[in-house]
Amino acid sequence: MNVRIRMLFLAMVCFCVLTSAAIGEEKKFVIGFSQATTTEPWRLLFNKELREEAEKHPEIKLIVRDGMDNAATQIADVEAFIQMKADAILISPKVAAELTPVVNKAYDAGIPVFVLDRDLTNDRYTQFIGGDNKLIGRAAGEYAVNFLGGSGKAKGNVVEIRGGKAATPAQDRYAGFHEAIDKEPGIKMVTQPNDGDWKQDKGYELMAEALDANEKIDLVYAHNDPMAYGAYMAAKDVGREKGVAFLGIDGIPAEGVKWVHQGILTATFLYKTPGNEGVRQALKLLKGGTVEKRVTLPTMTIDKSNAEKIMRDNGLIK
Repeated sequence: MNVRIRMLFLAMVCFCVLTSAAIGEEKKFVIGFSQATTTEPWRLLFNKELREEAEKHPEIKLIVRDGMDNAATQIADVEAFIQMKADAILISPKVAAELTPVVNKAYDAGIPVFVLDRDLTNDRYTQFIGGDNKLIGRAAGEYAVNFLGGSGKAKGNVVEIRGGKAATPAQDRYAGFHEAIDKEPGIKMVTQPNDGDWKQDKGYELMAEALDANEKIDLVYAHNDPMAYGAYMAAKDVGREKGVAFLGIDGIPAEGVKWVHQGILTATFLYKTPGNEGVRQALKLLKGGTVEKRVTLPTMTIDKSNAEKIMRDNGLIK
């Protein structure tokens, strides 16, 4: 009996060891992600949602790198992912031109590459995931026209604060906005659309300069919510925030939507983060599925008519 028990025990140990080894040897998909920067709230939410999605899938090993607002850093990150032979690469490029060659290199090496948020100068990658920035810019332009009096009657002095000029979202948000407002002879752009690089402090500085140079400003269009908030604070600091409409883009519930609810921003336009969708699409491909060349994320206009509901739905107010 003791021999039988011992043999049974040894068999169970062997089974457990073999099972553990098999589990340990289970292949994990290595996915590298190069983020443009982590200095903006939208980027932090982007990373949070990406990590949360990856955690749902134990077969994924996710490696996240911060590009620190520097194209050279992102190039080095992608080169490292190529060297480690990552199963897939996700990248949200700081700028298009400088990062296109290294993305092409990864793609040519047979590594699936998913470009998130900001596009490149060619389409030699597996998939692009992001919002339609021209559509969002056009929605902001149409909102501005309606706010300033309506089609054919709109009048007012407008300040535009651009995101990084070398970034494709800034280019498209500029083009879409001007498709709407350039038809209105009564709307005057009182400043050049200077580069705020998506930063709140730069939005403040550019608005301060605009206030010094112009006695009357009716509307500010900033390419993201932090720059719009910075512009509002610059106006508030000199007692000129009343009567000025501030439009932003991003629509994060705890940031842009909150500012709309508080009456700081007049409106914001949803620019959904692509992190969770990027992980889902990469995993779909790695498991043998097919993916579309482009995935366009939804948008919406957020103003006083719906900001409170969005805040409630996200548990930010009761």
